[in-house]
Amino acid sequence: MLNYAIRRLLLLIPLLIFVSLFVFAILKLTPGDPATALLGDQATEEAIALARAKYALDEPLPVQYVHMMANFFNGDLQSIFHKDNVLSVVLHRLPATLELGLLSLLIAVIVSIPVGIISAVKRNSFFDYASMSMAMFGVSIPVFFTGILLIYLFAVILKWLPASGYGGHFWTIEGLRHMILPALSLSFVLMASTTRLTRSAMLEVIHQDYIRTARAKGVSRFMVVMFHAFKNALIPIATNIGNQVARMFAGAVLTETVFAWPGVGRLAVNAIFRRDEPLVFGCVLLMAVVYVVINLLVDLLYGFLNPQISYD
Repeated sequence: MLNYAIRRLLLLIPLLIFVSLFVFAILKLTPGDPATALLGDQATEEAIALARAKYALDEPLPVQYVHMMANFFNGDLQSIFHKDNVLSVVLHRLPATLELGLLSLLIAVIVSIPVGIISAVKRNSFFDYASMSMAMFGVSIPVFFTGILLIYLFAVILKWLPASGYGGHFWTIEGLRHMILPALSLSFVLMASTTRLTRSAMLEVIHQDYIRTARAKGVSRFMVVMFHAFKNALIPIATNIGNQVARMFAGAVLTETVFAWPGVGRLAVNAIFRRDEPLVFGCVLLMAVVYVVINLLVDLLYGFLNPQISYD
C-alpha cells in the first residue's frame, strides 16, 4: 500500500505541471493588465512600468511561468493585491471553507445514505418515488440557484436565518446560523447523487444469494440490510462521496460568492476580478492538490472496506 501511495503522489508532479500550464495560459489570454488593475486607470506609465518590473510581468511568458512555478514550490509566491505570501493568504481563508465543506458533507451523508437504503428496501413505494424525484431535482439545479432560492425563502420571506456573511466558527450559535444556508446549498448536489447511488448499490447487493441465505438462517432484516448488504455496497458510495468532496471546492466558489462567505472559493473569484495572477495560480494549484489527495485517500480506503483488494 505504501508503494502504491508513493506512486500516486509522484503522479501529482506531471498533473500539477499540466494544470499550471493551463491556468497560466488562461491568465495570459484574459484581457487586462495586472499592474493597471492594481494601480488604477489614472496611474502614470512610469508607475505601471515599475509595478510590472516588480512582479516580473515585463519578462517573456516562459520566464514568467518558470518564475511563478519556482516561487509556488518554494513558498515565495506573492499576491499582487494582498502584498503577502499566497500560501499565508489562502491558509487564512481555508478554515472557513473547511468548516463549510465539513458541515455540508455531514448534512449530505446523514440524509442521503439512510434515504438511499430505505428507497432500495422499499423499492417502487411512494417513499422511493418521492426520494428519487427529489434527488433528480437536486442534481439538476445549479448550486448558485439553490443558494438564491434558500436566501429568498429563509432570509427574505421567513426571516429565520441571515442571508449572507460569516458569523464566526460553527460551534457558536451565530456562526452556525450564518453557516446553515450555504451548507445546505452546497450539500444538495452531494446529497442527491449519494442518495441515487446508495439506492442503486443496495439494489444490486440485496438480490445476491448470500443475502437470501442470511435471511433463510433467521437473521433479522435490519442486520441483513446494515451488516451484510450495506457493508458490501460501500465501495461505490465511498467513491462518490470522495469525488464529490473534492469537487466541493469547485462548488464552494459559487456558494461562497452567493453567500459572501470568506473562504478560498470567494478569494479565488476576487483574485480573478483583481487580476491577481499569482493568487489565482496558487489557489487553483492548491485545489488540484486537494483533489488528488482526497482521491488517493478514497483509493486507500478500498483496502479497508474490502480486504480482497490488493495494491501490489
